[in-house]
Amino acid sequence: MKLTLHTFLSLDGVMQGPGAVDEDRSGGFDRGGWLIPYGDEVMGEIVEGWFAKAGAILLGRTTYAMMQSYWSQISDGSNTANGLNNLPKYVATSTPLTPVWNDSTALTGDVVKQVEELKAKPGGELQIHGSCALARTLHQAGLIDEYRLLTFPVAVGTGKRLFTEDAPAYGFQLVESRVTSTGATYSALTPAPFQTGTAVIEDGSSAFSVD
Repeated sequence: MKLTLHTFLSLDGVMQGPGAVDEDRSGGFDRGGWLIPYGDEVMGEIVEGWFAKAGAILLGRTTYAMMQSYWSQISDGSNTANGLNNLPKYVATSTPLTPVWNDSTALTGDVVKQVEELKAKPGGELQIHGSCALARTLHQAGLIDEYRLLTFPVAVGTGKRLFTEDAPAYGFQLVESRVTSTGATYSALTPAPFQTGTAVIEDGSSAFSVD
């Protein structure tokens, strides 16, 4: 299965609490709901397109609980509702959990190894949605095959980030992009070798080379 990550980001890289004030207040975060002014039809089309490709869903425990409380009540025929309610769901958790959502399985212990085993199975995409701690772990392990990022024109200033200072260096190749009516940018990216630029000065002139 292809492992894909789907998340909303602020311009300064925050992914915590995008959808509601009380979505995730951990760490004293009080700036939730920052994407709400920027939602539009294009954003909805992008998200619907994500779930149209899903074969299974992978979530962290906190995101699982949040999504379950809302989406288990929704039956609007959308790809999002159908995917979340009917597809297999895997929940990464460090403490015992009895899943309550349809077709859910708890993953305990070595989550990296278990995700590697899921990736080895045939089928459609194994999709991570949100789930910051899980996403960071799998990013650092080099297991994510495609990053699908919706970046909104707002700087939150503080909060959980996907790309942290201790994360490995990556290059990326853009495979799809869109811009919404409110200025959000969508980028679908696949990992590529990391390269650096080196300034070279010769005989009083400067040139730019790529190592």
